[in-house]
Amino acid sequence: MDIEIRHLTKSYGPQKAVDDISFAVRPGEILGFLGPNGAGKTTTMKIITNYIQPDSGEVLIGGRSVHDGSMKRYIGYLPEHNPLYPEMNVIDFLRWCAEVQDVPREHIPDRIREMVRVCGLDREKHKKIGELSKGYRQRVGLAQAMIHDPEVLILDEPTTGLDPNQIVEIRELIRKLGREKTVILSTHILPEVEATCDRILIINRGRIVADGTPETLRRQAQGQQVLRIRLEEADPDEAVKAIMALPSVASVDLVQAEACRIEVQSKPEATSNRAIFELCKERGWVLVEMVPFETRLEDIFRNLTMN
Repeated sequence: MDIEIRHLTKSYGPQKAVDDISFAVRPGEILGFLGPNGAGKTTTMKIITNYIQPDSGEVLIGGRSVHDGSMKRYIGYLPEHNPLYPEMNVIDFLRWCAEVQDVPREHIPDRIREMVRVCGLDREKHKKIGELSKGYRQRVGLAQAMIHDPEVLILDEPTTGLDPNQIVEIRELIRKLGREKTVILSTHILPEVEATCDRILIINRGRIVADGTPETLRRQAQGQQVLRIRLEEADPDEAVKAIMALPSVASVDLVQAEACRIEVQSKPEATSNRAIFELCKERGWVLVEMVPFETRLEDIFRNLTMN
């Protein structure tokens, strides 16, 4: 199911937590929802799941408003703080969650077995939740979000407290789920976003400041292609002049003369890879390296959210 957010606004007193935002998420898409603390991510996710009401705007899932309460069976939600009942054991808790989500009684045992398997809970399934490590409690939270096989998953910091191996496992699980479901994933772990998400939306002070794939955001941040090259059997000054004469090149910087390391910036909407390669063939230079410079997602995030 697709998700459509239209002109969503929510204030707490004089502060606007969410300020007239609109976006959509397609079926089978994993959206990484990023922003600094207090940016409005959790408020937006709570509105999408109908935990709180907006001041204005609407949320549509599959073309139907979430605010009438009838869409809850289509939504799985892992809240930021993962509220659980520590005195219940894992199996009983998942059974209770399935009943609350109106899973048909005859299907509940199969759904519990499936969640225990996909969330890696087999060794812990008979323990009380209060006896589990933080990582395993997070897995129980994921299991409860998926117990009713929802078409939409809203996951707020799903890998909090997991060790590196568990993070990889949960990341793979989310990617697998993303082929069949619509997923909104909030996290502060930027490499996780690049590894997991199809698209990134960055929110700051309640407003959307960026929306696109990691590659799109990098292109927008860079504006122009930057190549770092290293040549052998070439005079550095001659190489700089020859490369600067190429029609696609905007600027050339000799970074290290001894090693003939050169940084080349292309003109807007232009690329210089092939032209540089052909020039090296023509001049008899050995092109040892040609590496595109990529703006890091961390730098993009900081530039968009520091003010």
